[in-house]
Amino acid sequence: MQWSEGERNVRESIQVILATAPRERILLPEFGAGLERFLFEPNTVTTRSQIAERITRALGVWEPRISVESVSVEADPEDARAATVTLAYKLVATGARERLGLNIALAG
Repeated sequence: MQWSEGERNVRESIQVILATAPRERILLPEFGAGLERFLFEPNTVTTRSQIAERITRALGVWEPRISVESVSVEADPEDARAATVTLAYKLVATGARERLGLNIALAG
């Protein structure tokens, strides 16, 4: 097993933050974005806006190696029960711009 480094490590850290629910880590109960709470929410503009806000806030708190430039959360045109997130961020150390996409399941 090998530890990731550089940009790959940052990307993995972002994915961990977004996939972790608060109180999931016993010694760090505030850690995580808590996106699972949206699982049964309707796929509306309001819900997608709340998801974007939560992602921006969680990454601002837990990942100081990046500067979030934008978070876009759109309805998935092929799945009424999903939203597509596009995260644009800049690595603080190098200034390199990166993008990360993920899908979030919603109630539809």
